[in-house]
Amino acid sequence: MENVLAVLNLGDFAQAFSKMGMFPVFDVAYYIVSILYLKYEPGSVEVSRRSPVASWLCAMLYCFGSYILADIMLGSSPLDYFQYNSHILLASAVWYLIFYCPLNLFYKCVAFLPVKLVLVALKEVVRTRKIAAGVHHAHHAYHHGYFIMVIVGYVKGSGVALISNFEQLLRGVWRPETNEILNMSFPTKASLYGAILFTLQESHWMPVSKSALILVFTLFMATTKVVMTARHSHGSPFSLVESWTCHLLFGSPLGGSEEDNHHPPAGAAPSSPLKSKEELSEGARKRKVKKAE
Repeated sequence: MENVLAVLNLGDFAQAFSKMGMFPVFDVAYYIVSILYLKYEPGSVEVSRRSPVASWLCAMLYCFGSYILADIMLGSSPLDYFQYNSHILLASAVWYLIFYCPLNLFYKCVAFLPVKLVLVALKEVVRTRKIAAGVHHAHHAYHHGYFIMVIVGYVKGSGVALISNFEQLLRGVWRPETNEILNMSFPTKASLYGAILFTLQESHWMPVSKSALILVFTLFMATTKVVMTARHSHGSPFSLVESWTCHLLFGSPLGGSEEDNHHPPAGAAPSSPLKSKEELSEGARKRKVKKAE
């Protein structure tokens, strides 16, 4: 990988990219996409009207849930991240605009597909940095705790999805079938694989610089998520390899195909959070508006 970057003269670019600050542009994109997905959740709009405090707490979990869960696992206070007032205020402003902006103008702007694709790509930049930072933090606390590094990096990349059931309780919803461990979405799987790669790099088992790995993994995540969002796809590029590997090791596919997980039969409860976010919930809300008219 280093030789490829050297040939393409991207070594300096990778170094500069890995040191680029995330605040405020990339963080704002992360908050917008995260809270946008919250608004797609069934009942979230009703909760925002009935209990703004509960809605705000849910939004904070969507934005900072990975930090909270990682802090708990590493023995720190789950409130530590709330000391960063600028981040909390920025995420709160995004929450207010998405849920309470007159005529839903802000929501319509950020949900417009070309704008949303840009925001999704920027969010994946933040996700990769969080995975790398989580592995690095765990490495300082547990120098030879390789499994701990993987777990903390995994949580940093997908902590919001892992605590989604707790967030549902704040909204008065309980859907255990949406457990992310049972039905892992692409970002959750990619966070796990990314955490493994960054652990290998941090432990010097992979002869690649961290800046190069950050650049390559970010490009992979951003490109894949943009394509999936543009095509409204809920599959996974890992599904073929995972099915073959699980059949070889465990004698069966990994929980069925991705299409089975993300496209339940008619009349069945949605088993995928992404399916309910981007299609079912939004469609149901639009039908309610038409009926009201």
